[in-house]
Amino acid sequence: MKISILGCGYVGLVTGACLAEIGHTVVCTDNDESKIRTLQSGGMPIYEPHLDQIVARNVAANRLSFTANLGDAVRAGDAVFICVGTPPLPDGDADLSSIDSAARLIAVESKSSKLVVEKSTVPMQTGQKLTRVLAIYGRNSGCTFSVASNPEFLREGTSVHDFLHPDRIVIGVADEQSEAQLREIYRPILSQDFSLCPIHDGNCPARTAPSLLVTSINSAELIKHACNSFLAVKISYSNLIADICERMGADVNEVVNAMGLDPRIGPAFLRPGLGFGGFCLPKDIQAFIRLGEKAGVDVSLLRDAEKINKRRIDHFLAKAAHCLWTLKDKRIGILGLAFKPNTDDIRFAPALEIINHLLREHAQVRVFDPQAMEKTKAVFPTIQYCADPYEVADGCEALMIATEWESFKELDWQRIRESMLRPLVLDGRNLLNGEDMLAMGFEYQAVGLPSSDLGGIKPRPAGVPNFASA
Repeated sequence: MKISILGCGYVGLVTGACLAEIGHTVVCTDNDESKIRTLQSGGMPIYEPHLDQIVARNVAANRLSFTANLGDAVRAGDAVFICVGTPPLPDGDADLSSIDSAARLIAVESKSSKLVVEKSTVPMQTGQKLTRVLAIYGRNSGCTFSVASNPEFLREGTSVHDFLHPDRIVIGVADEQSEAQLREIYRPILSQDFSLCPIHDGNCPARTAPSLLVTSINSAELIKHACNSFLAVKISYSNLIADICERMGADVNEVVNAMGLDPRIGPAFLRPGLGFGGFCLPKDIQAFIRLGEKAGVDVSLLRDAEKINKRRIDHFLAKAAHCLWTLKDKRIGILGLAFKPNTDDIRFAPALEIINHLLREHAQVRVFDPQAMEKTKAVFPTIQYCADPYEVADGCEALMIATEWESFKELDWQRIRESMLRPLVLDGRNLLNGEDMLAMGFEYQAVGLPSSDLGGIKPRPAGVPNFASA
């Protein structure tokens, strides 16, 4: 099938490349012409494992192309996937201006009937508004437009795998023809019969066919927000447990590991640390709160989860201030800038908030990340960007781990200890083994661990102020 993709961000580029990978002819466009020029020249505007291989292979096979001409892209497809951004507004609502622009573009530029697919995360009832805009602006085109919702469940860092080997595909439709078209688009994935899997160099293990869930458009739109908000609650709950563990002398890793063995709970997202970041969870829980408020539903559970998450950075920095006495003029290194490993995405990344705070306190900040430094330079041009973690650590009085890149585990930590002015590690992701770090002579602070056992801050008896108020 011929497919058009509007938006070449993390969702759109992965969607377009993977749809070409399973045999469709795909044209991608974006209103950022520099991004299109990068793609046309063989570059990549984002980092995502395996994505560059898929893009290159399908461009060479003439199944995937990029154009800055928005109208040409719209006209090329029988189906048009809207993959534009829906960032949060100050009140928490999703900004749907790009969705509106995409709808008007499709309506005006189309010369034939189209299936218009919402891939962007949007509030419930967006499909109804999209249908109305297409009808109004396309009234003179002679074309008909069907609208469907097809929420994405891609995790940055594993999005190629998630697209090609999903656990479920959700399609929200209003008519049988739209359902049939989407079934045809996803047929190779639903049957898992495509011949080449780039993730495993063509030697893909046995694959389980995903579930296909056909729902109303309203339900499909709600599913994504419901899923992401639940994951946000789960992360915040694990951080609540971590705070109790720190104060009462328990080990949060032991607690959440035991919880995760319960099949009713499961281990995924029971990871205490600096809280959830990235573009999806923070904005989706805000949008879901606003949706609940508009519906007259008590959303205090979601508000509390959001509050817990926002306090994570303050709690972490209070530990640093307690250990260092004052942050002013202290040389502090940060390992990790992306909001999670295996991506270069820094949107709502905890590391950026940490840097902001340290700069306000007049600390000397130096950083390293395997993929996200170029994007961070656009936000913080004056801090020191280092060639590797060893340069970050040299002469530092504290080293903060803000992203759990696997490569950080494999560092020569003895070498790092010897190069630091003060061997203090504040592990915001519980990446390292605390006992090993202590044995090497580090001061080690982690999240939700019995700090007295790790030679750090002792649990406080009732009535003693917490770090933030000390």
